[in-house]
Amino acid sequence: MTEGRATFPIEPWSLTEVGLDHASLGVHESVFALTNGHIGMRGSFEEGEPVVIPGTYLNGFFEERPLPYAEAGYGFPEQGQTMVNVTDGKLIRLLVKDSPLDLDYGEIIDHTRTLDLRAGVLRRSTEWRSPGGRTVRVTSTRLVSLARRSIAAIEYKVELTDDLGDLYVALQSDLLANEVVPSEDDDPRATAVLAKPLQSELAVGRGRRAVLVHQTKRSHLRMAAGMDHVIEIPDTSTEDIEANGDLARYTLAARIPPGGSLKLVKFLAYGWSSRRSSPALRDQVEAALATAKLAGWDRLVREQRELLDQHWDEADVEIEGDEELQQAVRVGMFHVLQAGLRGERQPIPAKGLTGPGYDGHTFWDTEAYVLPVLTYTAPHAVRDALRWRHSTLDMARDRARVLGRRGAAFPWRTIRGEETSGYWPAGTAAFHINADIADAVVRYWNATLDEDFDRDFGAELLIETARLWASLGHFDAEHGFRIDGVTGPDEYTAVVDNNVYTNLMAQRNLREAAEAVKRQPDVAGRLDVDPDEVEVWLRAASLMAVPYDTQRGVHMQSDAFTHHEEWDFANTPKENYPLLLHYPYFEIYRKQVVKQADLVMALHLRGDAFTLEEKIANFAYYEARTTRDSSLSASQQAVVAAETGHLQLAYDYWAEAALTDLQNLHHNSGHGLHIASLAGGWTVAVAGFGGLRDHNGELTFGPRLPERITRMRFRVVYRGRKLTVTVTPRQATYRLEDGEPLDIRHHGRQVTVDHSDLVLDIPPPPHVEPVCQPVGCEPRRRARG
Repeated sequence: MTEGRATFPIEPWSLTEVGLDHASLGVHESVFALTNGHIGMRGSFEEGEPVVIPGTYLNGFFEERPLPYAEAGYGFPEQGQTMVNVTDGKLIRLLVKDSPLDLDYGEIIDHTRTLDLRAGVLRRSTEWRSPGGRTVRVTSTRLVSLARRSIAAIEYKVELTDDLGDLYVALQSDLLANEVVPSEDDDPRATAVLAKPLQSELAVGRGRRAVLVHQTKRSHLRMAAGMDHVIEIPDTSTEDIEANGDLARYTLAARIPPGGSLKLVKFLAYGWSSRRSSPALRDQVEAALATAKLAGWDRLVREQRELLDQHWDEADVEIEGDEELQQAVRVGMFHVLQAGLRGERQPIPAKGLTGPGYDGHTFWDTEAYVLPVLTYTAPHAVRDALRWRHSTLDMARDRARVLGRRGAAFPWRTIRGEETSGYWPAGTAAFHINADIADAVVRYWNATLDEDFDRDFGAELLIETARLWASLGHFDAEHGFRIDGVTGPDEYTAVVDNNVYTNLMAQRNLREAAEAVKRQPDVAGRLDVDPDEVEVWLRAASLMAVPYDTQRGVHMQSDAFTHHEEWDFANTPKENYPLLLHYPYFEIYRKQVVKQADLVMALHLRGDAFTLEEKIANFAYYEARTTRDSSLSASQQAVVAAETGHLQLAYDYWAEAALTDLQNLHHNSGHGLHIASLAGGWTVAVAGFGGLRDHNGELTFGPRLPERITRMRFRVVYRGRKLTVTVTPRQATYRLEDGEPLDIRHHGRQVTVDHSDLVLDIPPPPHVEPVCQPVGCEPRRRARG
């Protein structure tokens, strides 16, 4: 599927489509998606056409499919999981006299769609002349409620704008299951397509309300979708309702006089369960519809705005000097909030609920990229996400036993908790996900001191992941504690020994598990942790192998990496990126070529393990070998570039991360948004140019701005306090909005922040030589600026 590069007018708090661009239609469906962590609705048109991927999703709702292997091996997962496109409730088809409203036909006089980031709604206005010559204006507002996780709603209005007399129209408001979804191309980042995964179990319709209940064929999950309507109509109209099988339809036919209009409000409710019966799910959905209808459209809109006002007060990053970047960072943060705010013990998929890419799976992206942002902006969402991980702990223990290990081995990719990656080198071998989960647990604990979470969930996650590392590695008389045969974040260098990122994150995991045992002796007793086991953890951490190339003066990403043959970047055509789509893995794995930040990511997340001089040398070396074939890379490179004095390069990578989907830089945003990259917009602002670090539970800042940015302000939620940080080229101002005084560090200097402004000078950045990227892998330049 060829996807165009989207362009949007620059607005500080919204994103607007002007006119209809078919080449960008799939991308716009993704960026205009509305979700709440439970329900996801892509930004397809209510009329159903034109469309690329119609997509409606329920978090955690999937179908199983076999994973075929040419040669199966022990421990290979047997079942895949694919997120299902569930019953579509967005559909409201309009017949104007005898012509269906379809923007591919007739004449579009005027058309705009706007994603309102403060109101949390998608607004649309289209003036259209039918092939028969009648002109109408259709306006709609769509909402997926962040306050009521099972509810969505659409206000749909038709106005007659010509003076040719009365107009007869018909609206068909549908629930449609088993929509035809187009098949994808051979891109492994795309999704498996399932034909008619839903089997009808129940269909009821009465009045203006209908409910459909379906069950998946293999996973045996059951879901229900319901709709109800409130209408404002002219004096002449008829109504009908039908429901059977895969379709429920409410039909409204009306006569609109000149200057008149018709308005319909469609309330939608969704629910799913692996255990509840069809009648029980039907009743659940009908009850949710009843309360939403009682509340009414205006109240749903008001609740949405009030909730977002609260979260923007804690999550917004204000940027002066680059209006395009300001818009992009806010759009990204909006989608991060949508993905996480109401997940409520369900995973946060790599694409959120904005599209079918990656089969709807969650990866390490959640803990390594998304949860750090939410920890300091919406910590309750992090608690829910980590409780979901904890709920899968038994499956992770089972997986560890299959692999002959102790503790818990969490899956590389999953929906429910089982490992579903069919490619070992870039799947199960990426054991670092276990340390990434532990890192998220530690960060949440340090930022909240949530004792109940630590006792009930966090300590157990730390202990079981530490047990994995202790059994996965081994002590070597010459090299200390080694972890061999693993894959780090860089999927172009697979199944290696002593990946530095993996080893250093495991080191932290082991030490923090020992601390958790001290804090929670009852949990440790329940899990049969004894002092000898803790001693092994601490000894492994102290002797952890961290390979270093003394000749080149840099750390080796893994054993002998710096001795591999160099990749021939000069003779690699630009159209051959990403490399994984054009070269065999055999050729990639044995060369010095890096798909995404790996050792560089260790410089950020384990920056306490490196000196500034080591960071400068390592960054320069790996910058020259990193292709950024993954959307995960730019934000991490930006953070380290800012710390090591490459402020302009960090600024370029900031734009690349934030604009990944708005400019469709990886040519697959039509499959869904890159939530981790969008989170990177906040991360680069706060951790990059704000210099936020949280090593060992201490909050530190090292702010410096790139030349174009004249002022930046952000807020951090920390231990019940809200800290505001304002950065200008020469000074940083810290101020607590509430709570007790807070000790932090500013460029290494310990200070105490209270409710008055603390203004501190910013020292100059380190003097460094310019760095270079591989030929053809320079920062992606923006269309503007």
